[in-house]
Amino acid sequence: MKNQAAIGIDIGGTNTVLGLVDRYGKILVARSMPTKTSEDYTVYMDSLCNAIADLIAAGYTETEITGIGIGAPNGNYYNGTIEFAPNLKFNGIVPVVDYIKARFSYPIVVLTNDANAAAIGEMVYGGARNMKDFIMITLGTGVGSGIVVAGEMVYGHDGFAGEIGHTIVDPHGRHCGCGRQGCLETYTSAPGIKRTVFELLANRTEDSVLRNESFNCLSAKKIDEAARSGDKIAIEAFEITGEILGLKLADAVAHTSPEAIFLFGGLAQAGDLIFDPVKKHFENQVLNIYKNKVKILPSELPPGDAAILGASALVWKESGK
Repeated sequence: MKNQAAIGIDIGGTNTVLGLVDRYGKILVARSMPTKTSEDYTVYMDSLCNAIADLIAAGYTETEITGIGIGAPNGNYYNGTIEFAPNLKFNGIVPVVDYIKARFSYPIVVLTNDANAAAIGEMVYGGARNMKDFIMITLGTGVGSGIVVAGEMVYGHDGFAGEIGHTIVDPHGRHCGCGRQGCLETYTSAPGIKRTVFELLANRTEDSVLRNESFNCLSAKKIDEAARSGDKIAIEAFEITGEILGLKLADAVAHTSPEAIFLFGGLAQAGDLIFDPVKKHFENQVLNIYKNKVKILPSELPPGDAAILGASALVWKESGK
């Protein structure tokens, strides 16, 4: 009997990664390709299908492929489409699943947004394996979220439920790429904490190693390193970021009463620098009936493989229905 495996694909703004993953989360083979987005999505989709074919032909003749899972920005689970993704140049709605089904005959081809894929990956391979109710928050270039209730991903009536990153912190606050002002994403993403640092540098006078950095050269990792060296500006930036995120997570808990909230992504790699203020302010702000009930945990998905694992997990979740 052949071993079962799934193909996981993560479509990012810069690169697309794909891999063949077995039922236990072992990546058997992986590939990467530039996304190279243009208004003509067929050029990209043809390249992607060629990369899938290359992956299949990579020598795993004893593997039976169950299906293909795809995580993508603005991915619509119901329609199998990417719809008006702001960080991709595709024009309008891209029929990803239909395009792949026309080329490959696997019984399962499923797509969702990248944060939902991460949540399902956590449920299949990570710390949420025995949980039915949890929230996944991805803290990267943006802020994504996946909400699981009673063991099922929450998609809403149109496939776009769970955009916690675009709930409002301040209606007169920072401009967001979505076109509105004051979204959580503008404060608690990697670019968001950079903006916080520069606001602090403008309004404070104490010395900081971060004063030597230009905005484009500054990174969340450099802020992390500065904070660990005792830099007061960097430490305050994490405190502000944690306070805002803790507040919005307290609001999110009131909707679904999850067992846990998982934080994933580059900013979550800061460890206690971000987790301590998030937990403190979360408990200060959450409704009394939820106090000391909700765990805030780091994702157990390995950072380098999480995108592929999350996308492949879509197939196992779908096959179990």
